[in-house]
Amino acid sequence: MYGAYGGATAPEDARPAITQLQQWYARAYNDAAFWDELLSHLRTFAGRATPLYSADALTAHSRRRLPKGDGARLWLKREDLAATGSGAINHALGFALLAVKAGVRKLAAPAVGGPHALAVAAAAAHFGLECQIFAPVEDGGAAALRGAALLGASIVEVESRAASLTAAWNAWRSNPGSVLLTPPAAVGMHPLPAMVRDFQCIVGREVMAQSLRQLTKLPDVVVACVGMGAEVAGVFYPFVDDATVKLVGVEAGGRSGVPGEHAAPISMGQPATLLGQTGYAIVDASGAPGPVRSVAPGLAYAFAGPEHAYWKDAGRVRYTVAGDDEALHAMSLLARTEGILASIEASHAVAEALKLAGEMKADQNIVVILWGRGDKDVELASKLDGTASRS
Repeated sequence: MYGAYGGATAPEDARPAITQLQQWYARAYNDAAFWDELLSHLRTFAGRATPLYSADALTAHSRRRLPKGDGARLWLKREDLAATGSGAINHALGFALLAVKAGVRKLAAPAVGGPHALAVAAAAAHFGLECQIFAPVEDGGAAALRGAALLGASIVEVESRAASLTAAWNAWRSNPGSVLLTPPAAVGMHPLPAMVRDFQCIVGREVMAQSLRQLTKLPDVVVACVGMGAEVAGVFYPFVDDATVKLVGVEAGGRSGVPGEHAAPISMGQPATLLGQTGYAIVDASGAPGPVRSVAPGLAYAFAGPEHAYWKDAGRVRYTVAGDDEALHAMSLLARTEGILASIEASHAVAEALKLAGEMKADQNIVVILWGRGDKDVELASKLDGTASRS
């Protein structure tokens, strides 16, 4: 539990799967050899450590209208350079290795924005496992899903994004000894949120070590997008006990704050129980997931993980939103100034970092978690009027 959040509310027929997973993960968590082996795969297969990049041109652009001595320096944690093009590979490899240790032969995963599916398929292929991806019909032509199929994954079409989560969950609970659910984020019943967070902590630990080496101190602020397709609980976790580092999570503000026009459950939702856990969610009058919208598929979900809910209430992480237009502008600006194509999800964090930089001094530093690369979003961005020409 995370204060009033978290938990493992599950139907009776799902309890064997939950109990079994808790036992498997407890053994792995306390086994140093497991973590050493995972680190080896993260280094040799995923390409860790990813660079901490000084975005000098973007920093100069953000400072050009500010008084001398103002404007924080911007740094990018380049998760877009990890294998498969996003930080999703980190926990995908963790779940795959756990499956191998437990004798499980198949990974099941929802297709959340595409990169998660690609990462799970790659991890499964790397370890010689089967892989089943449940993909919404509207995402059937996505390049990431074609890549997942090329990696050997079986793609099963379902009617909606919510249905993809349910289908993956059902595949696991029906066959807990032979299938392992690989969630896209730190959501769901215990121990799933803790597992994803722990497997993603490598990103936060790298940022700490790289900052001490390159900045000679910890960053003043760490900014990351937050949503089902961008798991950053593990990024924030190593910094939580150090109040000198401000943590900012950026949700999808969509077109407006009107219900159904955004995907910001932490900033604009309410506590609710979904997916067997209590966290912040956007719900309708019946308590079911409410409508959401965002230009970023990986952020367009109605609920967020329990640890984010706990940090929000505790005041340790500040959660805010970036709108569609702001994210698209940030994506374009980063591409033109630094030659880096960030995902539209990660560009939400870039947009917020640019705002923050203008309120800070030149001797301060902001680290932006560049969660994924933007190849998948180029066609979408290029269709939107004015994006490429804005300064």
